[in-house]
Amino acid sequence: MAEKKKFFQVDLPLVDQKAELLAYHEENLAGRTIKLDLTRKLRGKSLEITFALKSENEKIIAVPKRLLLLGYFIRRAVRKGIDYVEDSFKANCKDAELIIKPFLIARKKVSRAIRNALRVKAKEAILETIKNLSYEELFSEILQGKFQRNLLVVLKKVYPLALCEIRDIVVLKSQEKVKVEKVTEAKEEK
Repeated sequence: MAEKKKFFQVDLPLVDQKAELLAYHEENLAGRTIKLDLTRKLRGKSLEITFALKSENEKIIAVPKRLLLLGYFIRRAVRKGIDYVEDSFKANCKDAELIIKPFLIARKKVSRAIRNALRVKAKEAILETIKNLSYEELFSEILQGKFQRNLLVVLKKVYPLALCEIRDIVVLKSQEKVKVEKVTEAKEEK
């Protein structure tokens, strides 16, 4: 007799939601990913979050993997006669390695020197802030807008901004993966 797929409940603690996923067994869900559009929850800020599923204590839990600000939100924010600043860099937080892409919009046209100063100051401020945070705390702060507000206050001293957002943040390696890699490297050396 053929086996039937069933719905299994998955906790999404970062956004305080539960999702139901279809699978034959609960173990089959581990390793899969879920994408959620948080536009309605964040009142029009077009954010998409990707979760990776993992099994803990016979429960499936979703951990954040990527946070992406969708393109149409950015296109709506950029107006004629203003400049924007983008950057992309790798950063280490307390328990993961990340790629962070900030996006800044100035109020007017600005010189290249000011754009570069904004880019450098933003990178310094982000690296200084995230070294004391876990990646789940960082994702939570970005969803709430605290991280961007604090960054905006720092960058206001260089030039007043119309918008300060984190366009994309991706978890490259979490602490569990780093530990597994170190153990395998140690075994190979012997």
